[in-house]
Amino acid sequence: MWKRKSLIGAGALMVLAISTGCSASNEPEHPAGHTSSSSAAAAKTSTAAEAHNDVDVMFAQHMIPHHQQAIEMSDMLLGKQGIDPRVVQLANQIKAAQGPEIQQMQGWLTEWGTPATPPMSGHDMPSMQGMMSDADMTALQNAQAVEASKLFLTQMIAHHEGAITMAQTEIKDGQYPPAVELAHAIATTQQQEIDTMKSILATL
Repeated sequence: MWKRKSLIGAGALMVLAISTGCSASNEPEHPAGHTSSSSAAAAKTSTAAEAHNDVDVMFAQHMIPHHQQAIEMSDMLLGKQGIDPRVVQLANQIKAAQGPEIQQMQGWLTEWGTPATPPMSGHDMPSMQGMMSDADMTALQNAQAVEASKLFLTQMIAHHEGAITMAQTEIKDGQYPPAVELAHAIATTQQQEIDTMKSILATL
C-alpha cells in the first residue's frame, strides 16, 4: 500500500516536473514568437505598399496633371466677375476635392520611387483624356460673365468625362487598393458633377 502511494506520489511529481519544465521551456519562445508576428505584420504592410503595377503608376502620373488643370480652370473662373453663383460653388467644390487627391497620389509616387510626372512633354498633354489645349485655356481666360460660365461648364464636362475614363481603366486593371478606391470615388463624384453641370448649363 505504501509502495502504491509512493508510486502515485512519484508519478504526480513527475507530471508536475514535466508540466513545469514545458512551461519553463516555453517562456523564452513568447518574445521570439512576438517578434516573429511583428516581423510578419511589417512584411505584410511593406508588401501591401509595394503591391502596385504600371497601371497604378500611370493612373497617378496622369491624374495629377489632369486634376491640376481642373484647379487652374476653376481658379480662372473664380477670378472673374458676373459668374453664376452655382458655377462658383461648383468651381470651389472641384478645388476642395481635387487638391487633397493630388497630394495623395504624389505620396504614392514618392513611396513607389517613380517620377511625379509622366514621360511626356507639355505639348502632349491634350492627348490625355479630357485635357484642355492651350487654345482652350486661353479661350476660358478671355471669356467673361455668362459666356465664361458656359465655357467653363462645357470644358469641365469634357474634362470630367476624360477623368472618368482614366478612372475606369484603373478600376479594371489597377492593383494598388488605395488607387482603385480613389478611382471609384473619382468616377462617382465626377459623374455627379457632370450631371449638375449639364443641369446648370441648360438654364444659362
